[in-house]
Amino acid sequence: MENPAAPFHLHAISPCDGRYADKTEALREYFSEWALIRYRLRVEIEYFIALCGFDIPALSEFPKEKFEALRDLYRQFSDKDAQEIKSIEKTTNHDVKAVEYFIKARFEEWGWQRFEEFVHFGLTSQDINNTAQPLMLKEGLENVILPTLQGLLGQIGEKAKEWAKVGMLARTHGQPASPTVLGKEMLVFMERLHCQMELLRQCRHSAKFGGATGNLNAHYAAFPDKDWVGFANRFVKENLGLERYQTTTQIEHYDNAAAIFDAMRRINTILIDFSRDVWTYVSMDYFKQKIKQGEVGSSAMPHKVNPIDFENAEGNLGVADALFTHLAMKLPVSRLQRDLTDSTVCRTIGLPFAHSLIAYKSLEKGIGKLLLHEESLAQDLENNWAVVSEAIQTILRAEGFPHPYETLKALTRTGNKITRQAIHEFIEGLDIPAGLKERMKQITPQNYTGFYGLHPESIAERVSWYEAPACKNAD
Repeated sequence: MENPAAPFHLHAISPCDGRYADKTEALREYFSEWALIRYRLRVEIEYFIALCGFDIPALSEFPKEKFEALRDLYRQFSDKDAQEIKSIEKTTNHDVKAVEYFIKARFEEWGWQRFEEFVHFGLTSQDINNTAQPLMLKEGLENVILPTLQGLLGQIGEKAKEWAKVGMLARTHGQPASPTVLGKEMLVFMERLHCQMELLRQCRHSAKFGGATGNLNAHYAAFPDKDWVGFANRFVKENLGLERYQTTTQIEHYDNAAAIFDAMRRINTILIDFSRDVWTYVSMDYFKQKIKQGEVGSSAMPHKVNPIDFENAEGNLGVADALFTHLAMKLPVSRLQRDLTDSTVCRTIGLPFAHSLIAYKSLEKGIGKLLLHEESLAQDLENNWAVVSEAIQTILRAEGFPHPYETLKALTRTGNKITRQAIHEFIEGLDIPAGLKERMKQITPQNYTGFYGLHPESIAERVSWYEAPACKNAD
C-alpha cells in the first residue's frame, strides 16, 4: 500500500468505512474501536465516582471537587489517549485491563496513588464491556438511527399527502386488481414502520454488573456488610441509564439486545418491501427520476436513469438483516458461565447499523428524486376497465340479482379486451331499473378507489397519527 490514509479510505476492507464512509460517519461516535475504549473509560470512571459516595473508608478523603476532572478523561477523550491505551494493551494483551492502567497512570500523575486500587475494584472485564456496549447501543440508536428513521418516516408521509388524490391500478398476484390511491399505498409503509419503531423504542437496554460469575463475590468478601446488590442496581440505573440484570453468569444474557436486533430486522424488512415496490413502480413508468447533471445511468446505454438508490438500499438492508439475525441468535448462547465467542461477535454490532444507515440515506435520496408520471398511472387505469366488474357484481348482489359473480365472470374472461363501451353495453343488457344502470355507469377505474378515494383528507390525518410518539391502534 502506498498510503494508508488515501482519500475516501481506499484501503478499508469494509465499505462502511470505505466507499460509504461519509454516510456512516455519525456512527463512529458509538460503534468504532475508539468509541468502545471511550465508553469503557466512562464506565470505569463513573464506577469509581459512585464508590466514592458509598461510604468506603479508604475513599473518604478523595477530593470530590476532582470528579469533573476525572470525567474529562472520557468527555475530552482524544485519539492520543486511545493510542496510549492501545499501546498498553500490547503489553497486557487485555483491552479492559489497558483502560484500568490508563486511569491508574493519571492517578499517579495527579498524586492520587492511594486511591488507585479502587479503580476497577472487584470487577471482571465483562462488568465493563456489558455496560459499555449496551450504553453504546442505546445512545447510537437514540442519537443516530432512530432520528434518521423518523426523518425517513416523515419523508414517506409527505409523499402520502402529496399523492393523496392520485388514483392507481392495484396489482395482486401481479395482475390488475381493484384500484387504489398512491398516497394510501405510501401510508401502508408509514403505518408499518411507525409501529415497529415504537416496538424498538420499547426494547429494554440491559447490562450485566456483578463480578466474575455474577454474584459480586469479591465485593462481599471485601465489605460483607454492604448492600452491593443495591449499589450495583443504582449505579447501572442512575449513572448509566441502563437496567441491571439481577441474575447472571460472567456475561449478560444478551436477550434484550437480541430483541433490539430483531426489531431492527423487522424495520429493515419493511424497507426492503418498500424498496422493491418503488423499484417496480419506476419500472412501470409510474415514476420518473430527477436527473443530476453529469451522472451516468448506464455505462453502455446513455438513455437510462436507473433506480440505483432503491437497489443500493435493498442490498444494504439485506446485509444488515443477515448480521442482525446472527447477532440475535448467537449472542444469547454461551457455554456454562462464560465462553469468549460473544467477545469477537460483539465487535461487529456496529456493522449492521452502518449498513442500515447507508440504506436509509439511499432511500432518502431516492425518494427525493421521484417524479410522479401521472400519464402512465391514468393510462394503466383506462386500459383496465375489467376492474370495475367487482363493483358491478357487488351492487347486483345487494339488489338481489341472480348469480351476479358468474355473470360478470362470463363477461370478463372471454379473452377480449374489456373497454368502457363493453362494460356499458353489458350494463344496458341487464334486466334492472334504469336508475341502477345509470348508477353503475358512473363507476370508472379512476373513481373506484374506495374509502381513501372518497376521503383523501383522511390520508393527511393518518400521517399525523403515525407521526405521533406512540403507536396507536387505528380505528
